[in-house]
Amino acid sequence: MAGGQERILRRRIRSIKSTQKITKAMELIAASQIVRAQGRIAAARPYQEGMARIVLETALGDPAAAGRLLGTPEEVTRVLVLGIVADRGLCGGYNTSVFRATERLLATQEAEGIETRLVTVGKKAQGYFRFRGQAVEQSFLGMSERPTFADARDVAAAAVTPFVNGEVDLVVVVSTRFLSAGSQRVEVRQLLPLVDPRNGEQKADHQHEPGSRDIAPHEVDVKQGYTEFEPDAALLLVDLAPRAAETQIFAALLEASASELTSRQRAMAAATENAGELIKKYSRIMNRARQDTITTEIMEIVSGAEALRAGDEGDEAGLVIETTV
Repeated sequence: MAGGQERILRRRIRSIKSTQKITKAMELIAASQIVRAQGRIAAARPYQEGMARIVLETALGDPAAAGRLLGTPEEVTRVLVLGIVADRGLCGGYNTSVFRATERLLATQEAEGIETRLVTVGKKAQGYFRFRGQAVEQSFLGMSERPTFADARDVAAAAVTPFVNGEVDLVVVVSTRFLSAGSQRVEVRQLLPLVDPRNGEQKADHQHEPGSRDIAPHEVDVKQGYTEFEPDAALLLVDLAPRAAETQIFAALLEASASELTSRQRAMAAATENAGELIKKYSRIMNRARQDTITTEIMEIVSGAEALRAGDEGDEAGLVIETTV
């Protein structure tokens, strides 16, 4: 029995060591990609700031035309929700946190009698909401790890077109905000109408890393003086609003990608550490089983030797020597 247990434990230890090698490799790959993802966030930030400045200048040029495209709608009856998660798992609670926030938002909107529509990014979201019977209007796959601006344009086409056509009153994004390598949080952000940077609705997290925070009101550098628009501001805003939404979606995709990589690195590091603990645990159990086997064998040998010795002494004691005179 002990020998069979030892073989089982040895096989299990080999299996855990193989898994440990895989998790360690995934940890190193994710760690090597985090810096690149942070660089992409920082590189996209100047364009995001410039687009915000242009939109604000245009809105100031024609406040009446900017009414529906900038600010917060007074009455909301139809909402489109854009949820951004990963295409793969093995990244801790990254996907689950976004799922829970999205479900809470959908439940709240439906409880208030607001019609909701759901668009998702990431293969995991497609399977998750299908399993729960939640209708997904459109799902985008294969872009979570390294999104491009073309990917953001495709997502924006699905999220912005209903707003431009008047089919929804509000578009919100549920995604993970990348604050730093050690801190990420799930946020629900208004995408359309565009948030007015002057009213302070967007958060200004000045302690976060460059490229990981919203644009603060004072950072939108609006030029002083008179600005002439060609075409006029109303027509320009109609074209700028979708472009600004594309920029924000691209920033959300980049931050979600960096957050996914960071979560995967932490999850794989924890898995590698746990595998090491299991190897130590099973090694101790196997050594104890081997020691028990050795002890049992020694006891059997000693018992056999004692039995032989006792038999020899009995034969000598009962031996009768006859002599003839």
